[in-house]
Amino acid sequence: MRSTTALLVVAVVSCGPPQVSSEETARRAYLGLDRSIGKSLTLGFAGFNAATSANIPDQSTSGDDGGTLIVSGQVDQGASANKGMRLKVAMAQYSDGVVSFDGGTVRLVYATDAGALPALDLQLRNIPDGTWSGTLAGTYQMDGDLKGSVTLNLQLSGQLENDGTGKPRRKAGVTSVTGTATSSSGVYQVNVTQ
Repeated sequence: MRSTTALLVVAVVSCGPPQVSSEETARRAYLGLDRSIGKSLTLGFAGFNAATSANIPDQSTSGDDGGTLIVSGQVDQGASANKGMRLKVAMAQYSDGVVSFDGGTVRLVYATDAGALPALDLQLRNIPDGTWSGTLAGTYQMDGDLKGSVTLNLQLSGQLENDGTGKPRRKAGVTSVTGTATSSSGVYQVNVTQ
């Protein structure tokens, strides 16, 4: 009688909810940042077009659900149609709100370490209506539905278009984002178009 009761207890304990895979956890960590990538690029181009020296004026925006995103850094000067940007991305209590994924939602809040800001490096070719490519690499601290950190190592590319004044801007809908998002629990292979 006692052995039957013990087996029943083990069976009940083993039937808990299914565990979330480590890749899926990393995917959720990335999803909360996905919209911020396009915003960071937009701010970078705004800074590029506003620059009167190598240093761009800081460009900022809000998260859809609060907090701030600031892009700062330097751009190449001169008359060349090919230029580079070396930018830093800062976040404070940044959130784009609830993000939906297959089977549920997640709400995350992000911050960055002022001493180790994520780097957004871009190369522009045939300005103002050519192409661009670059990388986004760095670590973001998470709070909300997930705790800890997520490290992005992304390759970015897309097309430029004339903003109507002879200055370049990112053409929407054709930005390729590939690479990895690594959380403490696993790695997500990113492959999206924005």
